[in-house]
Amino acid sequence: MARVTVEECLDFVDNRFELVLVAAKRAHQLSSGGYRSTLDVGKDKPTVVALREIEAGLINA
Repeated sequence: MARVTVEECLDFVDNRFELVLVAAKRAHQLSSGGYRSTLDVGKDKPTVVALREIEAGLINA
């Protein structure tokens, strides 16, 4: 089970509203197949992968 908290992601994004926008855009990119994740995706959904990438500092907002 994926456990990603908003507080961990907010270290890389200014506020939670921007976090939602950045995560949604990245999840859309992943689900459309145009981009691939550099993380081990497993069976996680694109939204979880997007949040994990933000948490890891791979996405610049």
